[in-house]
Amino acid sequence: ATIERLWLAYSNKKFGYSVQSKIFKSKKVNGDFEAFFDRIGWKNKRGSLLRWLPDKGNEFIYDLAAAPEGHLPLTSALRGTQLLKGLLTHPALEREEFS
Repeated sequence: ATIERLWLAYSNKKFGYSVQSKIFKSKKVNGDFEAFFDRIGWKNKRGSLLRWLPDKGNEFIYDLAAAPEGHLPLTSALRGTQLLKGLLTHPALEREEFS
């Protein structure tokens, strides 16, 4: 909860798991990861997921003004979406303070 509060506070409520959770559960995305990745800007122009490669640079956006809502925090979905789904649907994110 503390980390979530920090994401919300320092991003003007633009980033955080609660923000991503609302997008994931929205009618437009409806729990579909492909739509979710599109909506939060995790896909490039070719439709592939963005990558973070230490030796070749980073495709993610760390600029508060330039990044889409929900772009951060990053959670790897390279080996599947089970962890990310667990985070985005966790009951703790439904607390009033994260609404």
